[in-house]
Amino acid sequence: MEYVKNNKISLKHSTSHDEAWLQALISDDPALLGLGDLVVKDLERKQISGGRLDMLLADPEGDVRYEVEIQLGATDESHIIRTLEYWDVERRLRPQYEHIAVIVAEEVTSRFHNVIGLFNKAIPLIAIQITALEVEGKMTLFATKVLDLALPATEDEEEVAPGADRAYWVDKASEQAVKVVENLLLIVNSVGEQMQLNFTQKYIGLARSGVARNYVQFRPRKRSITMYIGIPDPTEELDLLIERTELDVSEYNKRYKQVQVKLNVPKDGEPLVPLQGDSKQDLRELVRMAKGLPADPLDSRTDPYKISSAEDHSPWIQELDQEDVGAER
Repeated sequence: MEYVKNNKISLKHSTSHDEAWLQALISDDPALLGLGDLVVKDLERKQISGGRLDMLLADPEGDVRYEVEIQLGATDESHIIRTLEYWDVERRLRPQYEHIAVIVAEEVTSRFHNVIGLFNKAIPLIAIQITALEVEGKMTLFATKVLDLALPATEDEEEVAPGADRAYWVDKASEQAVKVVENLLLIVNSVGEQMQLNFTQKYIGLARSGVARNYVQFRPRKRSITMYIGIPDPTEELDLLIERTELDVSEYNKRYKQVQVKLNVPKDGEPLVPLQGDSKQDLRELVRMAKGLPADPLDSRTDPYKISSAEDHSPWIQELDQEDVGAER
């Protein structure tokens, strides 16, 4: 493949491309922002507090709305405040949805990156940097997510915090969604220590003996559930599992040291956990990695080119048996 040099273009100082042009381009292809397959709900949405929201995007398969504010050049105080104000107005008017504020700018300076990061700990906020490049006389845009959603703390020794219960999540998501989480807990508990659900206002985590153990967290919605599985270190085994599995699992997130598994909430009459065969076992394997437990030597899927059997591992099993006998003595 031949290397082609590119030149960075400033949209702010361009005479042929303005903010309206960028807004129209994103409106035609919302995937440009890297937020998934979203749809445009509204443009230049008039706000009751005054002003207009540049774009309102939505997840067609979920209950999430994205309040997007675009600015050419570097972001500044007014851009941040305007984005947060419009986000707050929309979430108050339509509390049945989950709302996420999105700042889009050509540059997010280190100063404002730190400021946005502080807001990000309390407000669902994403910052995206748009770069315009000229390649062989043509323009292309490249979006970089410089600040993603902050996830809840996952300290193992965190005490269980009051403030939410099962009824809270039934009301926020649905009875069916909570039942799916309860059935997913059975899969979690099929690997290692037994856990209970820890209901908080931001997520459903795990707990044991009154102490939070949030290496697995659930965020139920009416139509889907996102399962966050914390894995301290990525391995070739994890890469192989992500590549082969039929689960809807994300790539390993190095910043948060976790993967995300998305599951649909089944309709009434369908199995509560629509996982079968290898998909169910793959979820167990992810939980095992989160708990730091060794791989199952009888699981042939750790080597996709080998058909494993009990005979293949008989020396390994005999060695373990001998160790157990020695320990008893």
